[in-house]
Amino acid sequence: MRTLVVVRSLKMGGMERVAVNLADAFAEAGHESHLLSFRRVERELSPAHPGVKHHHLNLRWWSRVTGLGLLLELLARLVVNPLIKRSLYLGTGIMGGAVFKLWLRRFERRHGRIDRIVFRGIGTFEQVWTFRDDRACYVLENILHASRPSMRRRLMGRCLFQHRHLVTVSRGVAESVKKAEQYWRFRPASLRVIPNPCPVEGIREAMREPEPDLPDEPYLVNVARLVPAKDQALLLKAYAESGLTLPLVLVGDGQERGALEALAEELGIAERVRFVGQRSNPYPWMHHARLFVLSSRFEGMGIVLFEALACGTPVLSVDCPGGIREILKGDLEAAIVPHSVEGLARGLRAALEQEAPAIQEAWLYDFRPETVAEAFLAPTTQAGA
Repeated sequence: MRTLVVVRSLKMGGMERVAVNLADAFAEAGHESHLLSFRRVERELSPAHPGVKHHHLNLRWWSRVTGLGLLLELLARLVVNPLIKRSLYLGTGIMGGAVFKLWLRRFERRHGRIDRIVFRGIGTFEQVWTFRDDRACYVLENILHASRPSMRRRLMGRCLFQHRHLVTVSRGVAESVKKAEQYWRFRPASLRVIPNPCPVEGIREAMREPEPDLPDEPYLVNVARLVPAKDQALLLKAYAESGLTLPLVLVGDGQERGALEALAEELGIAERVRFVGQRSNPYPWMHHARLFVLSSRFEGMGIVLFEALACGTPVLSVDCPGGIREILKGDLEAAIVPHSVEGLARGLRAALEQEAPAIQEAWLYDFRPETVAEAFLAPTTQAGA
């Protein structure tokens, strides 16, 4: 079959890495795999499989050059967005969908008809929301926060989710979609749960690559963007509360870095906490760590937990909404601790007092790329919610 994975950009991020993994998975399974990004960035992720064909469409530029697209964007920016917060997509996505449709028509004349189109992430949906095609499915990476009716959210639901084939990365995300359906008054064409693929062999190969900056002693590690949702502030407070002397390494970057560095100073742990920034290959940092720690407020799936396990590293996670319990199940449930400073501090001490458990291959089966690829290619009308 011929597949197309569409993503906003290929920046160094978890969602983008999963999009590349899915394109690789399609190619590995013997399908003709294409990957499309809408925006170039300085440091881009690249497919690992040589059979994946990467394309780029400068969607914003082509939308603006039509004239009408620029007018609609200005109208949304100057009029609609001030009235309805975070609604810029209402203007940009109109022409974006038309431009993508024209690009797809030209693409198919050259390469042949696409059997499955996979859009990943709400930020990608927004840019082409007027495009509709029954071959397309839309992957939701994170939970929808629906606690009450909202006209703005109802408008978003109608534009982005109504009568579309939705895929969530975990049952936790699927439950949040069902709840949002009631509050925001939309109904998808179908709703399936398909976990993110995780290329175990590729991860294990990457984790062995040399990394000169690794600490010489055992350490704890967290790999995530430094943003409020990942809640590294909770991790720093729990680390300080635990009294542990093993260094804590934070791999990632983001808007919270300055505040987190200041917090480490305030807590008196700055000399034991290393901020190493974003790394194109985080797997050596996971592999050589004594323990991987997740402190997020919510996680669509928590694929980094799976990646750490694939690296042979024990994991510890706070309990949070989303999909972490679909990874940390059975024997791994003991790796989940309360989402509090005290709970995480106790969990850190306990994890280091006991011998690290051996990683079982059976824990990794649900996320095999070939299984995930075939799930995406199954007829949507036969898939259960």
